[in-house]
Amino acid sequence: MTRNILIVGAGFSGAVIARELAEQGFRVTVLESRDHVAGNCHTERDEETGVNVHVHGPHIFHTDNERVWAYIQRYDEMMPYITRVKATTGGAVYGLPINLHTINQFFSKTLSPREAEAFIAEKADKSIDVAVSFEQQALKFLGEELYHAFFRGYPIKQWGLPPSELPASVLKRLPVRFNYDDNYFNHKYQGIPKNGYTHIVEGILKHNNITVQLNTKFSRSDAAASDHVFFSGPLDSWFEHKFGRLGYRTLKFEPIRDVGDYQGCAVMSYPEESVPYTRISEHKHFAPWEQHDKTIAFKEYSSLCQPDETPYYPIRLVEEQKILGQYVELAASERNVTFIGRLGTYRYLDMDVTIREALETADLFLKLAREGGEMPPFVVSPL
Repeated sequence: MTRNILIVGAGFSGAVIARELAEQGFRVTVLESRDHVAGNCHTERDEETGVNVHVHGPHIFHTDNERVWAYIQRYDEMMPYITRVKATTGGAVYGLPINLHTINQFFSKTLSPREAEAFIAEKADKSIDVAVSFEQQALKFLGEELYHAFFRGYPIKQWGLPPSELPASVLKRLPVRFNYDDNYFNHKYQGIPKNGYTHIVEGILKHNNITVQLNTKFSRSDAAASDHVFFSGPLDSWFEHKFGRLGYRTLKFEPIRDVGDYQGCAVMSYPEESVPYTRISEHKHFAPWEQHDKTIAFKEYSSLCQPDETPYYPIRLVEEQKILGQYVELAASERNVTFIGRLGTYRYLDMDVTIREALETADLFLKLAREGGEMPPFVVSPL
């Protein structure tokens, strides 16, 4: 049985696998290039305000998976939190996702659910049979007015692309409701950890069989002394960008400091193209169980990720899919390495999916270790 495991990256993917294997007697070394664990879920106290800041943007934990919900509660108390997003557009403030209140407010109506559904159906562009693009998807189901008010500016700012070039699948993830439910998520379990995500990941990694090395960049030579590597870094970096770099969008955050309450809610979206930022997040509202006299908020800007910047969202359009296929094919010939997580599989993953896949990956590894089988390069295919 293999015993020495190297894990690259101390986000949720790497931490969960490390803990599961450590509990079964494996010796695990975790290399992390940053000066903290938890990856893009990292939280830390702002010195001036005392607010626990989601450093890389808001992270709300939501899931229907019982195993994942039970797992994360082992390491911190999950405080109840319902995500309610507001949007400023056309000189007014509305609730998102689009719901019955949004529709009635926007069109100055008092429609019932059935009436609203029929009303929006009349607004829809019936000339579009099968929606291919983001723009067509919005027009097909919402019509011109709601599309321009709430959706047209989004792909331009978030993805740097005209709505006609973004796949329809992007908009399929955004719900429209014909009732007054403004809960942004539909999952059974929703919350935010009382002490932050970094506290949770630190707890996961606290085990005698786990060694964490921060501020440590991985090189292929580091793998030589290990029986198996779990790699949560960028997939293309493992192969030294042989076929080119996979594209990502990155985020930049402009802080706003104030006293009292800056905007009255956690997230205010700005869907109009004329506003350069996509949203403002006020982080004290992510912890309503705390009290703070001062506040800190962040304007959020999206741009194409450069080599020295933090990757957030995989682009996954035609050119990236072509390059991705080449890397996946090359990975099939690798031995004793498994690519994991958001960067390792070049997919956007919510935290609950990340944890679930990490648990399943650890389950498979332990099973194969007992049976003498070989771990595949991907447990979940990026394609």
